[in-house]
Amino acid sequence: MSIYDYSAPLLNGEPASLSKWRGRVLLIVNTASHCGPTPQYSGLQRLHERLERDGLTVLGFPCNQFLNQELGSETEITRFCRENFGVTFPMFSRLKVNGSKAHPLFRHLKREKPGFLGTGFIKWNFTKFLVDRNGTPIARYAPKVLPEDLETAIRKLL
Repeated sequence: MSIYDYSAPLLNGEPASLSKWRGRVLLIVNTASHCGPTPQYSGLQRLHERLERDGLTVLGFPCNQFLNQELGSETEITRFCRENFGVTFPMFSRLKVNGSKAHPLFRHLKREKPGFLGTGFIKWNFTKFLVDRNGTPIARYAPKVLPEDLETAIRKLL
C-alpha cells in the first residue's frame, strides 16, 4: 500500500485521505498537548509557514498512548494548538500509533522506517516521519530532534 491509501478524520471530524496531499513533501508527527516536547508545535508551525509554498505539508496526529498526555476533546486540542502555538497545519483526530489498535498509517510508517535497532514501535510523542513527493517514507526522527533541525533534509526533497 501507498501512504496515499490511508485516511483519518481531521479534528473537525471531516474525513481526509492522505491522497489530498499527493505530490507534496509530508512531515507526519504524532503529537500531544501535555508533554515535554509539546513546544515543538512552534517549530512545526514555522516549518509549515516557511516551506508550504515550496511543497511541504506538516500533518499532526494527536496520540494519548504516552502517559495520557493528550486527554482533551478534539475541540480542546484544536483550541490548545491554535491559542498556544498558532497551529494552522492539518491536525487529525486522536489515534493510536502502537499496539494492535494502531492506525494503519502508523503501522505502515513503522514498517517502512523502523526505529533504532529496528524497533517496531514509536517510543514517544513527536516522533516525525519525512515522506517524499511520491509518498515514500524517507526518514524517521526521534522526538528529541527539533523541527528546525529538519529543514535541510526537507529542502532536499522540495
